[in-house]
Amino acid sequence: MSDVATTTSVPPADPAEVDKGKDETRRVRRPVNGKFIIGATMLSLIVLFAIFGPIIAEFDPRNSNNPVLVPPDSTHWLGTTSLGYDMFSQMATGARTSLMVGIVAGLIAVTLSILFGVIAGYVGGLTDEILTLVIGVMLVIPGLPLTIVISSLVPGRSGLLVAVILGITGWAGAAVVLRSQAQSLRNRDYVSASRIAGEKPLRVIGVEILPNLLPLLTGQFLFGVIFAILGEAGLSYLGLGPTGSISWGTILNEAQAGGALTRGAWWWFVPPGIAVALVGCSLALINFAIDEVINPKLRSAPLEARRVRKAKAAARAQKRADRAAKRQEAKA
Repeated sequence: MSDVATTTSVPPADPAEVDKGKDETRRVRRPVNGKFIIGATMLSLIVLFAIFGPIIAEFDPRNSNNPVLVPPDSTHWLGTTSLGYDMFSQMATGARTSLMVGIVAGLIAVTLSILFGVIAGYVGGLTDEILTLVIGVMLVIPGLPLTIVISSLVPGRSGLLVAVILGITGWAGAAVVLRSQAQSLRNRDYVSASRIAGEKPLRVIGVEILPNLLPLLTGQFLFGVIFAILGEAGLSYLGLGPTGSISWGTILNEAQAGGALTRGAWWWFVPPGIAVALVGCSLALINFAIDEVINPKLRSAPLEARRVRKAKAAARAQKRADRAAKRQEAKA
């Protein structure tokens, strides 16, 4: 009696089903972040307005030969101020100043936080103690009062100077976070291998430490930009902003000094206020999206919340079905 070898043939998978499974896997692995899309879209529109707004504006932002306190119409798209300035031209010019202040201040804040936080966390020892002391002093001193004092002592403030002031007063919080992360990274195997290979500390920081901190640095930069734009608007509202320059904050200051609220000239203070809020909202959404990329728990939190809601809804539906079944049995 001979043994008969039996083989089972598996039917080939349907290519459409395979492609469908790959697409579903790809969607799971690369979810679309709605916060980033909304924030990036809003920020892109504001940047485009800052770039092309002064080009398409029909009036000079300092031209006072226009009718005063005219509401928005076909000629003056955002109305005019009490001095006859065209609001659209002022908003477009002010967008460039406000964004410049935010970007420069954010870069200065990130640079200082790297110099103090990352170097202190990686080098350690006496250097860490000295730099940590400086960070602690900057944290203890209130940022806004210090900014107000420095701005009040400097006559003839330009937008760049205001950005520098905001940058050097807003870096300490980010430095604390970067110091703790650098302390964690300096004990990793690849960093130890670089030190054993004879790499200089600055090269190790630039090649091994900073690339791993790039998402965190991006978030800190965005936060610095938000802080600077809001800070410039607050300083300008108090009369301590850039002199001789037009920004959203100086427009709000002029509206407050000209009694725009009492005159009912809403077009004088509402557009710059909305612009500042939109910039802050867009950068905050982008920052939240970056945080979700850095922290997997934040990325999976919405999915877990939806699963919990579905489970609770299914449990409630089951309870209702059980009660309905018991009532039917009681009636029978």
